[in-house]
Amino acid sequence: MGKSVQHISENVSLIASKNTWIEGLAIQQLTKTAQLEGMQRVAGMPDLHPGRGYPIGAAFFTTSKIYPALVGNDIGCGMSLWQTSAKVAKINLDKLVKKFTHVELPLDERWDSVIYTRKAEKSIHVQGYDHALGTIGGGNHFAEFQAIDKVYQQAALDELGLNKKHLQLLVHSGSRGLGQSILAAHIAKYSHDGLSESDADFAKYMHQHDEAVRFAELNRELIAMRFLEAIRANGNCALDINHNLVSPKNLDGCDGWLHRKGATPSDKGYVVIPGSRGDHSYLVKPLLVNPLLVNSNGDDLSQVENGRISLFSLAHGAGRKWQRGECHGRLGHKYKREDLYRTPLGSRVVCGSKELLYDEAPQAYKKCETVISDMVDAGLIEVVARLRPVLTFKTNGGCAG
Repeated sequence: MGKSVQHISENVSLIASKNTWIEGLAIQQLTKTAQLEGMQRVAGMPDLHPGRGYPIGAAFFTTSKIYPALVGNDIGCGMSLWQTSAKVAKINLDKLVKKFTHVELPLDERWDSVIYTRKAEKSIHVQGYDHALGTIGGGNHFAEFQAIDKVYQQAALDELGLNKKHLQLLVHSGSRGLGQSILAAHIAKYSHDGLSESDADFAKYMHQHDEAVRFAELNRELIAMRFLEAIRANGNCALDINHNLVSPKNLDGCDGWLHRKGATPSDKGYVVIPGSRGDHSYLVKPLLVNPLLVNSNGDDLSQVENGRISLFSLAHGAGRKWQRGECHGRLGHKYKREDLYRTPLGSRVVCGSKELLYDEAPQAYKKCETVISDMVDAGLIEVVARLRPVLTFKTNGGCAG
């Protein structure tokens, strides 16, 4: 598959070159997870980093069993990309940063009809979480206005309906408290044990999981709509992809379950791989037909091999270098709080939480270009366009839950 593929063991692969820094603990978590009952294959992405017991930036293929703890609490977390009607050339950053006073408040009654209609259309019946719809949350979630600053495949942009002259909006969020409640209920009953297909609670979890995925998709839609309203613009959704979920999958003729924990599907069309708030993001086209695996006779060997090694997955971002909580100690003596509201790329940051401002600083992340390069070298993607951050919104006040 190219030079950026490492075979850690018989059933563990890592899509990263030898020069890409991956924390040792992340590799340990990857190999330990591969030992779970029913686990057939594990694939780490170039943004792999340690999580709470399980690595983030990885995909896991099981048979006859699923592991809700692998999916985690933010079921359905993902990225949506919207093209706005706003023109990049007419953006005034000083004015733009002042437009988002109300975007974290629960949606008011003006949105009731929209919420009711969209929940019905998406078969979302769960109650008690509507107050979280349209809100980003904390951690690494964000809404970011971007400009397309480099085009590699104009035809792909045309296919997606994207125009370089227009401002783009990238939304990263998930199912908020709904996903948390589903995982908490599972952990309370089963701890970190998985669920066999024959277990009575298997179907119940999958029903709740699938609804949470749809809830997360609706949440991103409503976030985008209120950010568009804030800048008095219209917009169209070009793509929406989940990267925290478990789905049925047939791999090498074997039916099983593909868990993605911070791993972007490569079998759902175009995707965006975001950088940190001070780095570029990349719009990419996944390659199910890998040119590196077509032999001299023109025989395509890629679909099976791509699926086996990468588990039909890609990186979901740049990947952390530093653990949260240690970033202020690393950066506080170098950068004042005010220094972090502007980035070397000329973009602005809205973040009213000091802790989050430092924890999500660009320095805490790998360079996204390195992550993209590894996937290109592995024959997994083609780059369509590079996107430059214009304004990144995290939170107005304290870190939102």
